[in-house]
Amino acid sequence: MTPDEDVHTRAQAAFLGLALGDALGATTEFMSPAEIRGKYKVHRKIRGGGWLGVKPGQVTDDTEMSLAIARVVLLRGHWELRLIADSFVAWMKGKPIDIGSTVRKGIRHYMNSGELEMPYNEWDAGNGAAMRMAPVALFTLGDERELKRCTLQQARLTHNHVLSDGACLCIGRMVQAAILGADRATLRELASKLVVKYPTFQFNKYRGNSSGYVVDTLQTVFHYLFTTNSFEECLVGVVNQGGDADTTGAIAGMIAGAYYGPEQLPRQWLRKLDKQVRKEIEYLSPRLVRMSPWAERKPALAQTEVRGAEMMKKIELVSAEKAAEQLNTTPLNILMHVKRGLLKGQECEGTWFVMSDSLERFAAENGGDKSNQVCKGKKCSCATSCG
Repeated sequence: MTPDEDVHTRAQAAFLGLALGDALGATTEFMSPAEIRGKYKVHRKIRGGGWLGVKPGQVTDDTEMSLAIARVVLLRGHWELRLIADSFVAWMKGKPIDIGSTVRKGIRHYMNSGELEMPYNEWDAGNGAAMRMAPVALFTLGDERELKRCTLQQARLTHNHVLSDGACLCIGRMVQAAILGADRATLRELASKLVVKYPTFQFNKYRGNSSGYVVDTLQTVFHYLFTTNSFEECLVGVVNQGGDADTTGAIAGMIAGAYYGPEQLPRQWLRKLDKQVRKEIEYLSPRLVRMSPWAERKPALAQTEVRGAEMMKKIELVSAEKAAEQLNTTPLNILMHVKRGLLKGQECEGTWFVMSDSLERFAAENGGDKSNQVCKGKKCSCATSCG
């Protein structure tokens, strides 16, 4: 594996690590360590349940909001905060399985005022912005100024507090450093810089608090990141602290995933992870990195001609109407397939678009026959409406 290929695989491991930590931690969210021990001894399987009653492998708001950011960035080809805010609105209107109170308040503030930044609030030092840092770190890889700009913009949509800002920036820097091959000492140095600036993040004497307060969250993440020796051991330690376990798991997962790389992501966890979520992360992650300042400064990757052509291929946006014509179906069925993850798309300014490479891949997987393409795949229940 070349150094450049290693960067791409670590970036994908960071995003997958977020989802794995989210799915693993959803089971023990709001439980105490004693309750976890009494029920599971040690919780180390993606088994679902928890107070939300999630299915095994199901993710929550941590992953869903991160995917919302990633989709908009890829769709537009650049950072566009208002469309990210619109995507959050659409996500909230879709009645997600979980949404934090500060996140809800921030989205409603945007809906009512159109403002892209919450007013500063001493009570907004939660972890709901920090959990969304994986796509930001991938897209801004190689440019500290862009990392800071995009981080603070996305964070302050819902959380405007210096401790949230500091935590988000620290997480982004740690993920990026790990993707680029940083060792444990370098990651610890980045964590220590946060403590120097905001001493309340001190984590050397861990007290065991794992709440939604961003200080408790990062103290938990740092403690297990620096006292364990594998991705699995780190995440198991974090989620067995309970509290806001899905978010501590998600943040630990993105940093540990980037640091340990894809080889250490437990296969049994990956098999349990929601298949559409995994597929979308594997689709989005390399493309975010290719759009990053790091990629723009690098010569073409040493790939085969076929893969090189695929990587450099321009992704175009195809309207739902045009996609329906290509697949001989209706725009409504195109939207249904976007919702189910069979096609990749996003709503922009009231119009739905499908990504051209997603459309081509779907057609190829279903034999290239333009007649009744969508239903021919036998992957949905729309045969009566698009036949």
